[in-house]
Amino acid sequence: MAEEAKNIVDAVPTLLKFPFKKFHVDYDGEADTLYISFERPQKATDTKVTDEGILLRYRSDKLVGITVLNASRFKINHRD
Repeated sequence: MAEEAKNIVDAVPTLLKFPFKKFHVDYDGEADTLYISFERPQKATDTKVTDEGILLRYRSDKLVGITVLNASRFKINHRD
């Protein structure tokens, strides 16, 4: 299997654990930022920042998106 496809397939178990059944993922390579939206448009009204540099985007009490800064620091551990 091509490495690109393998990386996607390796992420499937994690994606299936998401508490949301629909989500959109965008990655900005220049900014090394990963955007995950659970609603489009997000129309977030509040943002909480974690110690790890992850922005949790809320509309009222509802989580509508996550922004991961410096996303490439999270590495997939392959079990070949």
